Amino acid sequence: MAIVIFDGVAYGMLLFLMAVGLSITMGLMNFVNLAHGSFAVVGGYAAAVVMNQLGLGYATALACAFVAAAVLGAVLEFLLYRRLYRAHPLDQVLLSIGLVFVSIAALTYFFGPSMLPFHLPEALQGQVTIAGVGVGRYRLFLIGAGLLILVLLLGMLRTRYGAMVRAAVDNQRVAAGTGIHVQRLFLLTFALGCGLAGLGGALSLGMLGLEPYFPLKYMVYFLIVVCVGGAGTIVGPFVAALLVGIVDVAGKYYLPEAGAFLIYVFMIGMLLLRPNGIIPRKGLA
Repeated sequence: MAIVIFDGVAYGMLLFLMAVGLSITMGLMNFVNLAHGSFAVVGGYAAAVVMNQLGLGYATALACAFVAAAVLGAVLEFLLYRRLYRAHPLDQVLLSIGLVFVSIAALTYFFGPSMLPFHLPEALQGQVTIAGVGVGRYRLFLIGAGLLILVLLLGMLRTRYGAMVRAAVDNQRVAAGTGIHVQRLFLLTFALGCGLAGLGGALSLGMLGLEPYFPLKYMVYFLIVVCVGGAGTIVGPFVAALLVGIVDVAGKYYLPEAGAFLIYVFMIGMLLLRPNGIIPRKGLA
């Protein structure tokens, strides 16, 4: 049982890293960005290229994954996304789902349809024993990375930038009236969210694998984490990602024939109990 919870927490940390950016952008911009997984897959491919073809280290690959996804996010926000901030949600869905299929076609063209080969560094291979239980070093690293990002994001909220983000999330019009450059804030926040997705995509290489259809395969998981946790918050998606990870891993261990059935039962139950999320945004509780 302990190893199931441990693996579920590690999986949940990955979901948190990839989905927290979506939570922030959905809460801040009210934009239904179904292409969020495409930024995760771009980060994953960037990390794989840096390690497999350039021969650089894992830490450098993770940094490149974050930068590649953040830069791409900033460019697309400037060229495409900002034009639809006030559009109908259906228009936003069509734009972002179109970007998903564009990313799948582009990655298939350049890298092929197969799973991308990737080898973890030796330091993250094997197991260590904690309290008499053997746990994977890589999964332990994922948990540490997830907790570090959570602490950094919560710390960021206490900075001036974080205060501006909170103000814009609560009321964009009032925030703009106080002198906050909301459009620039949107650009920076969108790029940050995409960078975190790219980092999560790179960290997922050793557990989830990477292939062009990754954005479609995990799109529902990202949306479940954000909707169950509460869009526009950080702690809510963190708690939701851990619960989703544990439920999904426990289902695969004990009820493999049920597939993803348990995840959807969990989602429906949580949405009925907490329709605004586990930790709803201010004003929605």
